[in-house]
Amino acid sequence: MLLSSSTYFVFLVGIFFLYWPLSRVRALALGLILFANYFFYARWDLTLLALIPVISTVDYCIGLGLQSSKSPFTRRALVTASILMNLGVLAFFKYMPFFLGNWAHWTGRTVPEWTLGLPISLSFYCFQALTYTIDLYRRDIKGTRSYLAHLAAVSFFPTILAGPITRVESLVDQFEKPKQLDPAMGGRALFLIGLGLIKKLMIADYLAGNLVNRVFDFPNLYTGLEVLLAVYAYAFELYYDFSGYTDIAIGSALLLGIKLPANFNRPYAAENVADFWRRWHITLSNWLRDYLYFSLPGKRSKVLPYFSLIVTMVIGGLWHGASWNFVLWGAIHGGGLALVRLWQVWKGNAKATGFWRYLNIFVTFHFVVFAWIFFRAPDFQTASAIIGRIGSHTASLANVSAGLWLVLAIALFFHYVPKKWYEFSLNLYVRAPFYAQAAALLALAIGIQYVGQTGAAPFIYTKF
Repeated sequence: MLLSSSTYFVFLVGIFFLYWPLSRVRALALGLILFANYFFYARWDLTLLALIPVISTVDYCIGLGLQSSKSPFTRRALVTASILMNLGVLAFFKYMPFFLGNWAHWTGRTVPEWTLGLPISLSFYCFQALTYTIDLYRRDIKGTRSYLAHLAAVSFFPTILAGPITRVESLVDQFEKPKQLDPAMGGRALFLIGLGLIKKLMIADYLAGNLVNRVFDFPNLYTGLEVLLAVYAYAFELYYDFSGYTDIAIGSALLLGIKLPANFNRPYAAENVADFWRRWHITLSNWLRDYLYFSLPGKRSKVLPYFSLIVTMVIGGLWHGASWNFVLWGAIHGGGLALVRLWQVWKGNAKATGFWRYLNIFVTFHFVVFAWIFFRAPDFQTASAIIGRIGSHTASLANVSAGLWLVLAIALFFHYVPKKWYEFSLNLYVRAPFYAQAAALLALAIGIQYVGQTGAAPFIYTKF
């Protein structure tokens, strides 16, 4: 059930109309949310449906232990058990083929074929679940004794496929507060959902289907200029695909009175790599910083913090996929972050202005785009072929249609449009009468039907 599919919106509307009449009775509202979560899982993968309630229950019991225990040893043992359980389940399903393949390669032994696939969204579930037990261990939160609230929050369906990675305590707190259906909030939710559909179906999928996928599948069939354009197009495809999902997820949650954290803030306007990670997949960046980087030793050392940045990003790369391509992608960004930190220690944190600011944005954008090659290519051979074709200096654009140029120009323009323009458009839609909002959604549906005639492709980040 893709978040861009008609099936999902039928499901969402059904939950919406059931939820608000029940919202005054906390247990019934939580029960409906939990039913929606598990029904959503069942539409994707029955393995996930069988797995999530078990590990959620274990984490709930560990949370009760962390709330009541004052023994440092017991608390450390409990949080370690939660970390090992969640990461162990993730490693078992996601990384076992990677481990076995490399073991066979380095030892020359034959290993049995791994047939168990990764249940979709398990990576996001595990990271979201760990926020609860780790925060309890650190005494940053009080926790909940409501079994229903914990199960509903840790598996909240708008967040589970590709984030935003939301702290469980934040969701529990919102579930427990009384809510009222607010027309302004409803208008904002519909605006975000519509915007997400535009990003996904009219920009990201168009770029993917009309250039990016073909070039990355067969790079040697295209000129260097076409391959370079495809790499640029992929940068915007990935942004509009992922931020489109995020907009739909945030809008879906708002329809139920739940606010999710922002996940993007014009990332290609970043002035350095550190700034990029404050703008791109913000909730993952915050998770890696708060739960991994700050846990690594050597904060007072002169050298280890730089090494910790690289280690954190390599692990972040591996989280995206069990592939050496992702390891290299993470190492590239880790090295970039270390260099930025070194420069800031040397020169200070003063921001560049004028020409130098725009030069920083230009260089950072191309650094990120270069790293995306390894993120998108299925293996090193394809990534090398992509880079080799760009370096061939062959120039022809015979395979680039006028429509692609138009969509790419639109993608570029709307990414860099001033934030006040976005806020103006949002407020204009929210203040509009209901019939004007409905007319805008109808026009969007017609436009999507015209542009996205081949149907919606899965969101890129759901495979991670």
